[in-house]
Amino acid sequence: MLWLCVAAYGAHVLEEFVFDWRSWSQQVLHLPTRWEDFYITNCLVIVVAIVAAMIAPEYPAVALGFPALMLINGTLMHILPFVLKRGRFSPGLITSVTMFLPLGTCTMMAAQPDARLLVTAFAVGAALLATPISFIVLREKPYFDQTRAY
Repeated sequence: MLWLCVAAYGAHVLEEFVFDWRSWSQQVLHLPTRWEDFYITNCLVIVVAIVAAMIAPEYPAVALGFPALMLINGTLMHILPFVLKRGRFSPGLITSVTMFLPLGTCTMMAAQPDARLLVTAFAVGAALLATPISFIVLREKPYFDQTRAY
């Protein structure tokens, strides 16, 4: 199931790229994103997805962090903004609804996680989503500006 999650995320990245996620994220989420952020972040996400599929037997809680990421990303970054902005299309919404929610849910259910495993998986997923967003926001702060003279 995790390998299907890798493929679904690839389709999601394609949708976001084709429908100009960068401009949407700047206008709707007010994130100072660049295309380089998009490319690097999504390359890393695919690497994380592959690693999750490969380590699942030994580290299921960590591996389930990837479908948790899909569920969190689909819900908070695509479906919720679509609802809050009264139907404004969110690049990534189609794959979030048709792939992330059903596949993420089915993958979680197939693993039959106990409560501790589920909490860990969602903590990993939340950290995976929050990390690049935090870096993008922090980059705008003077302390992190590497071009300023000291």
